[in-house]
Amino acid sequence: MTITIPALTLAAPADDTLGQVQRRRKRVILAIAVLAFTVLLFTRSMWPASLHEACEYAGYGLIFICIAGRTWCALYIGGRKKTLLVDEGPYSISRNPLYLFSILGGVGVGLQAGNLATGLALGLFVFAVFSVVIAQEEAFLKSRFPSEFAAYAARVPRWGPRLSGWRSAAEVLVQPRFVFTTFRDALWFVAAIPVMESIELAQKTGWLPELLRLP
Repeated sequence: MTITIPALTLAAPADDTLGQVQRRRKRVILAIAVLAFTVLLFTRSMWPASLHEACEYAGYGLIFICIAGRTWCALYIGGRKKTLLVDEGPYSISRNPLYLFSILGGVGVGLQAGNLATGLALGLFVFAVFSVVIAQEEAFLKSRFPSEFAAYAARVPRWGPRLSGWRSAAEVLVQPRFVFTTFRDALWFVAAIPVMESIELAQKTGWLPELLRLP
């Protein structure tokens, strides 16, 4: 079930605020990504090669789960965030499934360094950033759908997933442009793979010094 309100009832200032939150979130992520990249240039895993590779392979899996999951979420919510309270598909088991998959992607990116510490740190960072975004988005939804959102929040956990709550219509109206945009943006997670491999190669050949080893 989706609950619709007329587009004319949406207040422009609230929409602008939501857009500003998203833009600020992207700037913060970019700044932290640059800082993390700088630190990783001089950091190596203290684990033996077998465990190092195990971390990388686990990271591959999480990154591709992230891409597939974010694209799946976009099938339901793409282009509708400001006009509909979507509570079907992945949004029937978690209020923020797209961000949940992004956290998995963040952990996956960190694991490309071959250690758990970096994976945990990046996962916690993504969680912290999206927790702020979620607070703003939920304030927006509460103002647009007061009683409906209260019922939705009582039924579906913020993170979850609560699999027993799954429900979806037989057909879903998809807006391809938004789905493609979400898929394209998620591909940035894949970029971590060659970047991390290049850093590791530069360290092994002596082009980059090793200043820190992490477990």
